[in-house]
Amino acid sequence: MSLRQMEYFITVVEQRSFTRAAELLHVTQPALSHQIKALEKSVGGPLLERLPRGVRLTQMGRAYLPHAELAVRSAARARRAARAAAGAEGGELHIAAVHSVAVGVLPDVFACWRRAHPGVALVLHEYGTTEALEEAVARGTADLAVGPPPLHWQGPVVQVDEEEIVLVVPFDDRLAGRTSVRLEELADHSWVRCAMEPVVEGQAFLDRACNRAGFGPRTAVRTQHTSTAVRMAAAGVGVAIAPSHVVRGPVGEDCVVLSADPPWRRALTVFSRVELTGAAAAFAELLGSTGPYAGRAVDPPPRGGYAACADHDPAAA
Repeated sequence: MSLRQMEYFITVVEQRSFTRAAELLHVTQPALSHQIKALEKSVGGPLLERLPRGVRLTQMGRAYLPHAELAVRSAARARRAARAAAGAEGGELHIAAVHSVAVGVLPDVFACWRRAHPGVALVLHEYGTTEALEEAVARGTADLAVGPPPLHWQGPVVQVDEEEIVLVVPFDDRLAGRTSVRLEELADHSWVRCAMEPVVEGQAFLDRACNRAGFGPRTAVRTQHTSTAVRMAAAGVGVAIAPSHVVRGPVGEDCVVLSADPPWRRALTVFSRVELTGAAAAFAELLGSTGPYAGRAVDPPPRGGYAACADHDPAAA
């Protein structure tokens, strides 16, 4: 079997039609059918069931498809990595990031990259959780990921920085004149919860932290994105938690930012399937030297996102 045959097979599955797949691949339909039959012969059985209108996967086809997709993505990733490592014009570096990092950290880093490496394009893939980042890199969708330390990653993990997790309140909050606050002082407040909030030891981070401070958080609203949670907090809906780099710019201009006492911090890492080389290594180095916390001394990354924050829970101090 060949990589081209896998690509043909995936295209037929996606288009659900030999005719449309042939048009998309710029080959004749007989040539496409011949390649699919050759692939099926190599595999040892039918992968597709031909229907009067379209096609569908056989049981063998369903088992074969994810492996073919991974092989094709890995080959594309290998081509990208080779071109990017050489600084070749047209080379691409695919980067996966959690939304808060994409909004708060990467714009300045990407701008610096474009000035230093104009021949290597960056492609950003945004995700809601560290687990989704792990899947994106494992499947070959991205060359590397930027986010909190992954929970179950077996490949290289490099800590490039550290970020503080802060509390966001509106200007008219009774604590607005402060710079820091102990969590128990917010027991009477409502909270804006974000779907991207990590789970620590089987429990949502805020639930865990507040329970250890002696109260349960009263949820006012749940949002999908961190930036939305910050805007809700600024409007007075409730207190939100967010990485400090998200509220440094326009997203946080209409709110008050409070540090937790003691501070909550977590590692910012880069992780990949293989050791970072070429453009990927250069990007990680640039991220560490231009990020919002560049120059700070950092410890080896703990596994599990907010785990570092949980260890600095005010209730545990």
